[in-house]
Amino acid sequence: MNDEFTDDEKAGFYKAIYSRRDVRSHFTQEPINEETLTKILHAAHHAPSVGFSQPWNFILIKDMKTKEKVKESFQKEHEKASKLVEDPKRSEYLSLKLEGIMESDVNVCVTYDPTKFGPFIIGTTSIPEAGIYSVCGAIQNLWLAARAENIGLGWVSIVSNDVLRKELNLPEHIVPVAYLCLGHVTNFEAKPDLERSGWLPRLDLKDVIYFEKWEQKEDESWNIIKKMIESNLK
Repeated sequence: MNDEFTDDEKAGFYKAIYSRRDVRSHFTQEPINEETLTKILHAAHHAPSVGFSQPWNFILIKDMKTKEKVKESFQKEHEKASKLVEDPKRSEYLSLKLEGIMESDVNVCVTYDPTKFGPFIIGTTSIPEAGIYSVCGAIQNLWLAARAENIGLGWVSIVSNDVLRKELNLPEHIVPVAYLCLGHVTNFEAKPDLERSGWLPRLDLKDVIYFEKWEQKEDESWNIIKKMIESNLK
C-alpha cells in the first residue's frame, strides 16, 4: 500500500465526508450485498481506539419483530420529546421523518464494552469516556464507508437504551451507543434533512474556531489560517 494518497483518492475521501447524510427516508427494498456489508464493518473495526482496546461490538439485526419493538420505543420517545417543544415548533418537529427502522435492510446496534481486555486500559485513567469516544470513531468510519459504497445510514438516537438492552439481551455492563439503519437508497440529498427543513442553520467554520484560548477570535500568529477559514477554503 502506497502511503501517499493520489489526487483522485483524496477527492473520493472528501466526497464521502461532504456527501454523507443522516438518512431517514429514501430507503429501497434492495438488500445489501454481503460483501459490501462486510467491507463496511471492516472499516468500522479499523477505527482508532484508546489503548488499542477496540471496545466496540456490532449487533446486526434483520428480524422484523426486533425492529418493531425498537420502532415502538422510537414512537414513545418521539412523543415524549415533542412535549418539550412548544407550537409551532412542536408541529414542525412531529412532521419530521427521524428514522428508517422498518424500511432499512439492516439495523446495527453499536455497543461499548468497558471490560474488554481487562480493567486497565492505557489512556482511560484520566478520561474514562475515551472508550466511548473510540466507539464513536468506529461509527464514523462505518458511516463514511457506507457512503462510499452508496449505502444510506441513519443514526436513531430517539430510542430507549433500556428497550435496546432488553430486546438485544445486552449484559448490564454493555452500553448501547448507537442504533443505525442501513440500506440502499434512491438518492442522497444535497443537504442534511434538518438543514433543508430550516430546523437549524449550517454554521460557518469561522463560527466554531477559537485561537489559543476559549472565545479568542484574534491572534496574529493565526492570521493566515484565519483568512483561509473566512474565505471558506475547502
